[in-house]
Amino acid sequence: MDLGEYFRFFLALAFVLVLIAGLAALLRRSGFGERLAATPSSAGPRRLSLVEVRPLDAKHKLILVRRDDREHLVLLGATSDLLIESDIPAPPVRPAAAASPVQPGGSADTVGTQNLVTRLAGKLRRQTP
Repeated sequence: MDLGEYFRFFLALAFVLVLIAGLAALLRRSGFGERLAATPSSAGPRRLSLVEVRPLDAKHKLILVRRDDREHLVLLGATSDLLIESDIPAPPVRPAAAASPVQPGGSADTVGTQNLVTRLAGKLRRQTP
């Protein structure tokens, strides 16, 4: 092997490393950076979390977002987003082991959420042609 072959090897290695770094920067910029991070919670405790997502129809979703000790209800659509309710006091977070099992009939909170989703779905169906 002469010096020219070593030079081509290191040039090819540098090219591949630049491609990998460019792809990582592109993925991080497009929003996949959190999923690829080795320690996502290294910056401290998370203040924002997605509590629940309910699809209403093919184009609309109802999401509940928790920020600190408040929750916000947002309707996401194909062309627009709508804040339905803001500053809902969040219930205290219970550990998964201490959570009580769900009753077959459903609790009043579950029934209330289902009624809200049903009412919103009915309004959306009446509004869309």
